[in-house]
Amino acid sequence: MKITEFPEITSIENDNVFLVDGLNGTKKIKGENLPYAVMAITGPEMHRNIFRGKNLGASLTARQKAAIYDGSFKDIWVGDYWEINDIKWRIVDIDYWYNCGNEAFTTHHVVVMPDIALYDAQMNNSDITTSGYVGSAMYTSHLGNAKTIISSAFGSDNILIHKEYLVNAATNGYPSGGAWLDSKVEIPSEIMMYGNSIFASSGNTSTVTNRYTIDKSQLALFKIHPKFIISETTYWLRDIAFSTSFAAVSNEGNSNCLPASLTAGVRPIFAVG
Repeated sequence: MKITEFPEITSIENDNVFLVDGLNGTKKIKGENLPYAVMAITGPEMHRNIFRGKNLGASLTARQKAAIYDGSFKDIWVGDYWEINDIKWRIVDIDYWYNCGNEAFTTHHVVVMPDIALYDAQMNNSDITTSGYVGSAMYTSHLGNAKTIISSAFGSDNILIHKEYLVNAATNGYPSGGAWLDSKVEIPSEIMMYGNSIFASSGNTSTVTNRYTIDKSQLALFKIHPKFIISETTYWLRDIAFSTSFAAVSNEGNSNCLPASLTAGVRPIFAVG
């Protein structure tokens, strides 16, 4: 039974196994793997548009790293995850930052987040936002533990550095300054999670806020399956909401904001390659 002209797919063995002609030659493909085999032929870009959710193992293998590095992303799809030390480290996007930054990031990569917050921390010791995200206790101190956990799970050399434009000053609750900085591990933004800004200041009739960002679209996983936005606990986002508060994601699934001195989860984001 011929299904399509290209790639040429013919069912055999009671329709449970298929011959696929065009996937680096002719191969037998099990029915449950057929959609991914067909999508792989169309190009690596499809790997960020199709959810799979496969367990990739307990470590980043040399074969997986090579598939990321060469941009083929062979057998790697959005929603796939590594389970390391009882944490599911899930691929939330692919090549999200490629060619972005004041110094173009030209290394192929997968963007990874844990399914849960790694621990709880404050954004600041008091309810202030004047130093922006970059001047917060989260950025200067509390992310250190996440960096250690991530380096232990994936190896420091496999966590890539790219350039991010991050807010380093705020005036009356509005981002008023920023800078290009090396970024290795951060907490995400509202745009990454929701595809738009909700509590993040967008200006008023007299103020244009400092909201420049390369993180200008929702991460692929959360567009395909919004359920993955929700975690076990409320966790921080890096956007300034008010002069006293930063944005957050509620454990109930709501967009939220919290006074900076409250304790909430740290669910970091980073590039692997």
